[in-house]
Amino acid sequence: MSGSGPIVVSEPVRDALAGGRPVVALETSVLAQGLPAPHNLDASVGMATAIRDQGAEPAWVWVDGGAVRIGATEDELGRLSTSAVVAKIARRDLPMAVASGGLGATTVSATLWAAHMAGIDVMATGGIGGVHWGTGDVSADLLEMARTPGTVVCSGPKSIVDPAATLERLEELGIGVVGYRCARLPFFVVRESDLDLEHRAESPEDVAAAVRARAALGIESTLLICNPIPAADALPADEVAAAVRDCEALAERQGVTGKSVTPFLLSCVAERTGGASIRANLSLLRANAALAAEIATALTRSGPEPKRRVAGS
Repeated sequence: MSGSGPIVVSEPVRDALAGGRPVVALETSVLAQGLPAPHNLDASVGMATAIRDQGAEPAWVWVDGGAVRIGATEDELGRLSTSAVVAKIARRDLPMAVASGGLGATTVSATLWAAHMAGIDVMATGGIGGVHWGTGDVSADLLEMARTPGTVVCSGPKSIVDPAATLERLEELGIGVVGYRCARLPFFVVRESDLDLEHRAESPEDVAAAVRARAALGIESTLLICNPIPAADALPADEVAAAVRDCEALAERQGVTGKSVTPFLLSCVAERTGGASIRANLSLLRANAALAAEIATALTRSGPEPKRRVAGS
């Protein structure tokens, strides 16, 4: 997997993987659909810097020219962040997106799949999708994490979904949820929900140990590492809940459906909070990127993941 074919790995990412250096995969939908300009460019710089400061290589995942691309230059990220038409690509959309040859930004589900195909163990994002209030609509993020081994660092589910239903669905799907130095489920720009977590990690080494144990057991689902937003940048839960309720009502009145719901709600919440949710989002994205790099580094120190073991061997 290198410079040709349906999956193209950039030279810096390829060199890091070949040299056994830590790599962190990153979704690009946050740049194309999740944040407005110029904040999306701030996010790309902040996350890449946080990863490189830990000695790791950022690997942005995107689609262009008939290929899934792993790794992007600053110019390519600029194009993703400023182009008028960028498709939002979940894993299910990848065949059509590649066949069309157009420009696309990947969600968590497509990024996780591509990272696994390239041999990248860890990815970072802001918040995962989940179960939407009232509709039962379930994000493809959850289904992909149920069937693809990897380690996703996030700040819990996005504040626009039902956290209790999302946590229950994660458990039903067999996705391990770990609080990073926290006992309750983080809720994106809100530091914590009122939902207790069963598992907790205190260090990147703790997470690396769990990743290696999962691989040794042959469990082929994701570990979801939930890292709370830095306290100084967190928003009050009641303020966010009120904004989400208003925005959901507006989305219903305007007939917003499908893939457009999440970016619509995020944009609306940003407006209702006077931009505070955008500042909070930028903070947690940087923090999650840094933690993902620390985890990836801990995994390289402990050696490659063990091969899946067959019972009795």
